Amino acid sequence: MKKPIAIQGVKGSFHHEVVCNYFDNQSDVVECMTFDTVIKTLLDEDSDEIVMALENSIAGSIIPNYALIDNNHLSIVGEYYLDIQHQLMALNNQAIEDIKEVHSHPMALLQCKAFFKAHSHIKLVEAKDTAEVARQISEQQLKGIAAIASKTAAALYGLNILAQSIQTIKENETRFVIVKRVQDNNNQALINKASFKFELEHKRGSLASLLNVLSDCQLNLTKIQSLPKIDTPWKYAFFVDVTFDAYKNYEKAKSIMTIMAENFKVLGEYKNAKR
Repeated sequence: MKKPIAIQGVKGSFHHEVVCNYFDNQSDVVECMTFDTVIKTLLDEDSDEIVMALENSIAGSIIPNYALIDNNHLSIVGEYYLDIQHQLMALNNQAIEDIKEVHSHPMALLQCKAFFKAHSHIKLVEAKDTAEVARQISEQQLKGIAAIASKTAAALYGLNILAQSIQTIKENETRFVIVKRVQDNNNQALINKASFKFELEHKRGSLASLLNVLSDCQLNLTKIQSLPKIDTPWKYAFFVDVTFDAYKNYEKAKSIMTIMAENFKVLGEYKNAKR
């Protein structure tokens, strides 16, 4: 029997939309309020797959999630880019002028900053999840409070959309990854993207030399993110995403980087969602 897919947030959240789009609308989900809890469902085998946001085109990387995948020795097996459209919603028969507070995830509030400058009477309150706020407003019939969430959440919880697509930058995408305990995609013909991590000696040219290997092996660097090593001051781990046309080129680069870099580790090999 297929186990449910764990997500951060509740039904109607953007994580839930990814499950519906990447898998199917009939997939069961485990609702978790934190990413740590999402990871725990996988480690405890309450789920076999989880969905995690990894970066946003406006706000950048969600750095702690890189560490969660790495520290728990999990594998990225897929990715999905979701167009994020933020809707302002509340109970029926209310106007924006009636709203005293808007509760939502800090990332959503940040992405809608310009909209609320024009509505300075509204107090912004951080919450754990966008759709969870929508559900609370519906269940508790909270007047004067609005949520920022998806159209799916508005429909699911019977809320009225007061303003559509209120994010400051209209082109707003979040990259989500599908994570499992172990890598299970052995079809090299389908794999054209990889994520890996490495550390380097703190000396001149070490990073440039390694990046030259990627270029020489015809790999395209799509992402590089540094993360400080807590136990070693001023030393950094690098998280890198690359795309490639031929798996053999990636294998060649991987074998060279294993020698050149410290603690080289593959975090996942999967299909590029942008191609």
